[in-house]
Amino acid sequence: MADNRTDDESAHDVPGEDGDEDPRTDGAGVVAPDTETPTWDERKTRQVGLSRLTYEYFERARREDQDLRGESTYVERDVLGFPTWPHEVVRNLSIASFFVGMVLFLAATMPPHIGPPADGSTTPAVILPDWYLYWSFGLLKLGPLNPELAVLGGQKLLGDRPYGVLANLVVVGVITLVPFLNKGSARRPVEQPFWSAVGVAGVVFAFTISVYSAKNLVPMNVDLLFDLTFLLPPVAGVVAYAVLKTMREGYMYDLNRRYYRLRPPK
Repeated sequence: MADNRTDDESAHDVPGEDGDEDPRTDGAGVVAPDTETPTWDERKTRQVGLSRLTYEYFERARREDQDLRGESTYVERDVLGFPTWPHEVVRNLSIASFFVGMVLFLAATMPPHIGPPADGSTTPAVILPDWYLYWSFGLLKLGPLNPELAVLGGQKLLGDRPYGVLANLVVVGVITLVPFLNKGSARRPVEQPFWSAVGVAGVVFAFTISVYSAKNLVPMNVDLLFDLTFLLPPVAGVVAYAVLKTMREGYMYDLNRRYYRLRPPK
């Protein structure tokens, strides 16, 4: 009886049916046979180049892996983890004991310097929060950006301090909205250059605004430091976008996208 199936249907047959006992590595349809190795000139003449060749490689690997899993009696769930006792408990206790010992060793050999007692009647020359809040403290010093409205006789609509608090709310709000705006499935920066550039610009801005918050300690002109605070982030974002866009053209973007569609991570 004639076989009326198309080539695509024949290429997706289940291994082991119709007398097909061996793993299918003949490359029917998509992948070239294992015995045929294209020359360098043949690879260059292909329309999509390296991305197509690598896609064929992953397609063959996926097919062989599927065939081997179908033939094997190996039960994967039997070795997915180790017993909690004693393996996990002993390992975690060893790691925790090591770090606790390092902390105690550093505390004994390098005790912190104890300065003079605080004087509540005097204000320190430099007031800074903890280092991880420098960016927020820097946003409180955006007085030069607070506009003076001519309608109000040259007065500011908001004081510098409320303006800084509003700037903190705006920045935190933008950071909160980013996960809702970027819903892509990219796993590498090269796959989404725009959002990667936005992340780079944000990190650079957090650094520059942190430096500006300690402007009293920075040996630089205050006006120049203020300008660099807002100029460096967009420049860094543009450079990151240009670099990632170039990498996307030559870094097998299509390959990675197809690979994760063929073999999604567990």
